[in-house]
Amino acid sequence: MKHRKLVTVFTVLAMMGQTAAASTHTAVKGDTYWLLAKKYGVGFEELLAANGANESSVLNIGDKVAIPDGEKVHIASKGDTYWLIAQWYGVSLSDLLRANGANEGSVLNIGDRVIIPGNEKIHVADKGDTYWLIAQWYGVSLSDLLRANGANEGSVLNIGDRVKIPSGTASAPSQPKPSVPDAPAQGSGPYITYTTYTVKSGDTLWNIAIECGIPFDELLSANGLNENSRVKDGTVLTVPVHNVPVKPAPAGYGELLDWWSEAQYVVPIGAVFTVTDLNTGKSFTAKRTVGSNHADCETMTAADTAKLKEIWGGSFNWGKRAVIITYNGRKIAASAAGMFHAGNEWAPGGAWTDWRSDDYGPGQNYDYVKGNDASGHFDIHFYNSTRHNTGTVDSGHQANILRAAGK
Repeated sequence: MKHRKLVTVFTVLAMMGQTAAASTHTAVKGDTYWLLAKKYGVGFEELLAANGANESSVLNIGDKVAIPDGEKVHIASKGDTYWLIAQWYGVSLSDLLRANGANEGSVLNIGDRVIIPGNEKIHVADKGDTYWLIAQWYGVSLSDLLRANGANEGSVLNIGDRVKIPSGTASAPSQPKPSVPDAPAQGSGPYITYTTYTVKSGDTLWNIAIECGIPFDELLSANGLNENSRVKDGTVLTVPVHNVPVKPAPAGYGELLDWWSEAQYVVPIGAVFTVTDLNTGKSFTAKRTVGSNHADCETMTAADTAKLKEIWGGSFNWGKRAVIITYNGRKIAASAAGMFHAGNEWAPGGAWTDWRSDDYGPGQNYDYVKGNDASGHFDIHFYNSTRHNTGTVDSGHQANILRAAGK
């Protein structure tokens, strides 16, 4: 009887194997071609070509997306085990388990997708993994690993991300994986601790607040000061430190961080970060230069400005796009508008100027990054951030932020 059951299972596996070579994904809320390419480990351009799509194509719920051949996928049915699937497809059990982030005790449920490894080796990212660590672990060059995954040195991995290991390398890690300690338990939400700052020659309260990564008003309040206060060299100031624990986010998406209690401290004024468009996967580098209700940001170079314009259809405009902000190893859900405003590229930042972009008229020049072919700054909103002029939440930006968080 056991033998007949085994034959039956193999028959089921054979039938599944015939239909798994080319897989189809049914689109759900929030899906984009870029996210699906990352999820299934296929090239973005290859995925677009397989579906007759382009970088501007939008997916609707229920759309069928053809996943290009390049990896075999087995859909688990009743009675399947990793050992049986390894026997059927003629692959080693250890390679099969590694390709699926599983172990010998893992159990399959009906409908589970099982990746069948071929010549391509796959590493499934775990907590604390980085491209550099994986390169060290498998004994490959970091540049080769980044190139194989369409990544760069600023790219961040989430738990469950599939990382292609370049061909010609060892099938198993060449050295033990470095351990990553757990963060200390401090409760489920952000918390505040305090440190001190000793005033030195040339300091201003404004610059101290920026250096410490907190709003100007918060520094004043913590020390019983006001905007007209002056402090002498050697004065010891109390500085609040906002500790914001990392929040879980689906692979390919960003953390949903509240602007007022979390995001403005994780991405403080002066931070230089990567902005990645959720729809296309295109990215550029930007800096948060000012902004209290939301982040007012500037591109770092002319090439970054050109990439922003390319993402926004070839021109500066107020269109709102879901984006991921990558900074200090964290990915944060956000929404950006592509219009530079309130600045003059040819006047000193912070000075009074007679002309400011987007018809803002005379006023303080909010253009601090020079040589980037853009006058002024553009807006990046985070969860619950508001407009500067009205103090109200922008529903369009908030919808994008939820989308960028995989909600």
